[in-house]
Amino acid sequence: MKFEVRGFEIYEKYLDKAQQEQLLGDLRHVVSEAPFFRPHTPSGKPMTVRMTSAGRYGWYSDRLGYRYVRQHPKGWKWPNIPKSVLKVWVDLIDDERMPECCLVNYYDRDAKMGLHRDCDEADFVWPVLSISLGDDALFRMGNKQRGGSTDSYWLKSGDVVVMGGDARLRYHGIDRIRFGSSTVLKKGGRINLTMRVVD
Repeated sequence: MKFEVRGFEIYEKYLDKAQQEQLLGDLRHVVSEAPFFRPHTPSGKPMTVRMTSAGRYGWYSDRLGYRYVRQHPKGWKWPNIPKSVLKVWVDLIDDERMPECCLVNYYDRDAKMGLHRDCDEADFVWPVLSISLGDDALFRMGNKQRGGSTDSYWLKSGDVVVMGGDARLRYHGIDRIRFGSSTVLKKGGRINLTMRVVD
């Protein structure tokens, strides 16, 4: 089922269990080549999520700021984006332009993501596509400027969100996860994939 909240297109239960397991299997290869790490905000505070990336670029943050980089912090080249992940992009977006970065965030019991905008890309015509795997996450959707009212929705494993058009530069974040609400990840937690066109 597809519906919209503030321009965010939410595809509820878009991926069935077999498709979710396929993605997780492919992501294990990504993590084996580019292990999860915990970035720091420009203020020096460690983020609560752990992350890695696949594709031409990875996303990174430290005291120098938020940015895309071509290598893992250990100096390794990012692995390719798995075909199973790219298929979701092609099915929901287009095959005219493929994503150059797939950011992989892991949320444990206490992790969250503050309200932010994805605005480090060169062309905002292309949407950001987000895939949820594992425990439920409370997704908060706001405005194009900080402040004001927000809406929230519990994303479940297999849900996909497309942030394009009016929602492309809206603030959004994850307030908390419902740890243990899913059996997709054996040890619990949530994995979120976001695909972006960078250049």
